[in-house]
Amino acid sequence: MLSRTVSELLSQDIVVPELEIKGWVRTFRANRFIALNDGSTINNIQCVVDFNNFDESLLKRITTGAAIQVKGVLVESQGKGQKVEIQVSELEILGDSDAEHYPIQPKKHSFEFLRENAHLRTRTNTFSAVMRLRSSLSFAIHKYFNEHGFHYMHSPIITGSDAEGAGEMFKVTSLDSENPPRNEDGTIDYSQDFFGKETNLTVSGQLEAETYAMSLGKVYTFGPTFRAENSNTSRHLAEFWMIEPEVAFMNLAGNMDLAEDFLKSVIKYILSTNREDLEFLDQRLQDEDKRKPQAERSTMTLIEKLNFVTDNNFKRVSYSEAIDILRNCKPNKKKKFKYLINEWGTDLQSEHERFLVEKHFKCPVILFDYPANIKAFYMRLNDDGKTVRAMDILFPGIGEIVGGAQREERLDVLKERMAAANIPEEELWWYLDLRKYGTAVHSGFGLGFERLVMFATGMSNIRDVIPFPRTPQNAEF
Repeated sequence: MLSRTVSELLSQDIVVPELEIKGWVRTFRANRFIALNDGSTINNIQCVVDFNNFDESLLKRITTGAAIQVKGVLVESQGKGQKVEIQVSELEILGDSDAEHYPIQPKKHSFEFLRENAHLRTRTNTFSAVMRLRSSLSFAIHKYFNEHGFHYMHSPIITGSDAEGAGEMFKVTSLDSENPPRNEDGTIDYSQDFFGKETNLTVSGQLEAETYAMSLGKVYTFGPTFRAENSNTSRHLAEFWMIEPEVAFMNLAGNMDLAEDFLKSVIKYILSTNREDLEFLDQRLQDEDKRKPQAERSTMTLIEKLNFVTDNNFKRVSYSEAIDILRNCKPNKKKKFKYLINEWGTDLQSEHERFLVEKHFKCPVILFDYPANIKAFYMRLNDDGKTVRAMDILFPGIGEIVGGAQREERLDVLKERMAAANIPEEELWWYLDLRKYGTAVHSGFGLGFERLVMFATGMSNIRDVIPFPRTPQNAEF
């Protein structure tokens, strides 16, 4: 007998005799109607039980959360809300559920409560939809790069360098924490550590990806990165996933083209493959919006936001032009911004980015040519000596979603930038080597995967788009 998924059965509109299906009970009404879900779709399938054909002791075990196997016939539904249902002929309990203590009861739960039960939260409609979308986005990313001639590179998780220069890194050591070996000056002697030097968990695979781009041409990384930033905001995680393509012989304009095409492609993919999940999350957000004051309500629905990205050309604007727009806009003049724009060189905040996208240009925006002093050392210095060939892509509702740049390929300029940032040359000798042996223009960008999942699902807290969030004081599960 062929075992089917709920998704497969709900797509049928004909009678299917002798089918078998397994899943978890969402509800069991009137000792007759089982709502069964197996994770393949947001929708449940109704299984109709004739209680005269089953022992009462078996029916009592059909409780919310129980895993069961059903055999029967798929027929046209007699009730409202579904096209088809299963007339049950055989039923087996695969795993009982302690109904009295099962946390995920068929009622509304707060996201805070569900984070405390993250091992079970995908039994809810919201989180099953979010995680299916996360899976589809991940597939779409690999699909895009594969179809465009990129090679997938696994950059190291343990590293001796700090790509971002921020210093907020997790140390990796095998030394005795209570009695580590020390140098004569009292500092820890890392030469006796496992790797013979001080090492950390990576904050980015970019620098290593550049080395591979300069031989394989087009590469990308997609892996976990770590940041020891003691931040408890809704936008920060200590462990998160990054997508970082790097391309040889590509300048900043090509980098913008690549990023725009990539983002449109992966969003189009989920719009076509995960429509039911998106419609559910869209409705959830609209219902939530109705309870907010008028001024705080969203101007676009979730699906409208996704179409806003796929249907519009991204507006390319220099940082200097953006500063002029922001300095002279009404929210700035009337002091409605939390962070007022007064002078060139200011680092833009989310409120400024969203104004440019949602109010001024009314389309996604790519800002480029940022002040050198607010960007990383590896970004190519422009001829004016004060800006670099950096770019940020801004989306509605979220602000910056992609950060990238044309990389500094000139050895002498890169050394100067590193010295200004107090980065020792010996720490990145191999990175400097790329500028000695066949240097060339090259570019790339970074996209925080969870930021993309937040945008695609409408979830407002980054902890709700990763299976098991790692944040300060929290490493549960």
